[in-house]
Amino acid sequence: MRKPKSWLKSVSAFANGNGGVLIFGIADDDTVIGIEDIKNASEFVSQKIKERIDPFPEVTMQIQSTEDGKNLLIVEVMKGQETPYYYHGDGSTEAFIRLGNESVAANAAELKRLVLRGKNTSFDSLMTEYDFKDFSFSKLRERFMEWNRASMPEKSFESFGIVNDKGKLTNAGALLADNCPIRYSRLFCTHWNGLDKSGGQIDALDSAEYSGSLIILLEEGVRFVKRNMKTLWKKQLIPELKCRIFVNGVFLKVL
Repeated sequence: MRKPKSWLKSVSAFANGNGGVLIFGIADDDTVIGIEDIKNASEFVSQKIKERIDPFPEVTMQIQSTEDGKNLLIVEVMKGQETPYYYHGDGSTEAFIRLGNESVAANAAELKRLVLRGKNTSFDSLMTEYDFKDFSFSKLRERFMEWNRASMPEKSFESFGIVNDKGKLTNAGALLADNCPIRYSRLFCTHWNGLDKSGGQIDALDSAEYSGSLIILLEEGVRFVKRNMKTLWKKQLIPELKCRIFVNGVFLKVL
């Protein structure tokens, strides 16, 4: 009750994330101490959530008693559909997210992602001003042929969310175009001498910068990794593992 922000941050973060549970009545050392006035505590928690979290998240509360008669207040916060969920108090308005075991204030990029999620959309699906007819997709067509043993139908571009019915590219389409117009669709690769660039020699053994569609970035990046891998290892799937790690890393960065 003395520091409501300390747990209201987590209510905001849980609603902005995948949901979560708060348990009142447990000390920092995990000792079960219970809550004496459980009715008053539950009313206080409910009231503070209504007052300081906007929009009001979906929350369930229940009282659970231990075998020795101590009362715990269980507050479950559901994953929200109207993100971002803001905390209002102490003269500030902030949206929080979970980072490990902490609830931290969302930065500009995370806040933008939450806003898009609240609108039931994503960065990929947002429309651009680029015309589909001005761009080529030879790399995407090659991959489609490789995976499906058939040419990519023109109607697939719209069904895959690459172009809309007015002929405008989505962000996903722009990222997949051979001549990708998105400035930040670039990949920087560096092979340092040693395990990191801080020990001994700091000169790079090899470095390269690539630009273009995501498919081009992946292909060139995999070539760079293979070119710089040691070939003395035997009886291990390290080359394939490294390439999978690289590919997954690129996609996680994009997402």
